[in-house]
Amino acid sequence: MDCDYRNVTNETLFTRKRKPFPDRFKNKVVIVTGGSSGIGKSIVEELCREGAKVTFTGRNEITGKETENELRKNGHDVFFIPGDMIKEEFCKEITDKTIQKWGKINYLVNNAYRFVDKGRDATEQDWYNVLFTGPVAYARMIANCTPHMVKEGGGAIVNISSISGHIAQPNRWTYNSSKGAVHMLNMCAAIDLAPLNIRVNEVSPGTIWTRETLRGVWEAPPDAREAFFRELNRRQMMQRCGEPVETAGAVLYLLSDDASFTTGHELLVDGGYINMGQQGIKETALIQDAESLSKK
Repeated sequence: MDCDYRNVTNETLFTRKRKPFPDRFKNKVVIVTGGSSGIGKSIVEELCREGAKVTFTGRNEITGKETENELRKNGHDVFFIPGDMIKEEFCKEITDKTIQKWGKINYLVNNAYRFVDKGRDATEQDWYNVLFTGPVAYARMIANCTPHMVKEGGGAIVNISSISGHIAQPNRWTYNSSKGAVHMLNMCAAIDLAPLNIRVNEVSPGTIWTRETLRGVWEAPPDAREAFFRELNRRQMMQRCGEPVETAGAVLYLLSDDASFTTGHELLVDGGYINMGQQGIKETALIQDAESLSKK
């Protein structure tokens, strides 16, 4: 990606668009947890563009309301419920209010997740936060939504995980362990729910430009900002990081009837990162360095 990283902004960084399938989710009701920003917001937006009615959640009520108002102004049917997925009663409230609002539930996207990035310094509360907003909340939402999907003749669930559930990374005991748990939950739920005509799949993004990825970047000096972007890009097989909409497209595919014979599957949206491995990353960096030197 050829970009002036010294002067990059949200407008220049997020440039990709996808062409929607009109009415693919018409008359369908979808719950998206953590849908007020980042990947979750992009999933909500793309579902709306394809005709779905969407309930979404978020801890930040201001951000959530802004997203809700923005989408409603564009004629979309959305319903924002503020709250914390760590609370069991909130997980139940989401499904109850969705039924009150829309009358049914067809699909679920488990996305909300507290980004707790700790190693051996992790406290008991750190572990509690990441596990109970991650795999435990995912399991609660699946259990709460399943009876309503059965009434509709079936449904589909997509759990957002991460490539971090497959690899070891320094000082990331909490996040990587919990994402690994999501992977196993996904496979077990797929087995149990297949007889009910409910498909359960998983999307594992790699490095996607989100609020967490870009934390502190906009305040950094131009030189430091440029180094940050170039270093992250050089680690990717495709020589760039992903955008939220690229994850959203994968999620919509797995929810749709196009994936009617797909369950228990993990779809990596990582630009080839996992396949490349450590040696590939090193060699890619060396090639880039050689190319850079040849131009001087």
